[in-house]
Amino acid sequence: MSFVTWADSKVKNLGWVDVQLIKLSVFCVGLPIGAYFSVRILPYWWAFILLAVLAAIKPAYKALGK
Repeated sequence: MSFVTWADSKVKNLGWVDVQLIKLSVFCVGLPIGAYFSVRILPYWWAFILLAVLAAIKPAYKALGK
């Protein structure tokens, strides 16, 4: 089984809330990367990483769980 086939089978288990949580997680990871260039976000990088991890828990469990 190729990776694409495996990923497609896992994505079918996700609902729209899970997809939105994945988008939020990716956005929150991108903010600290962008904070490297911005003084306003830099002091709060840890909060965005924490939010990204919390937002990714449910979709990851649902997609990879049994």
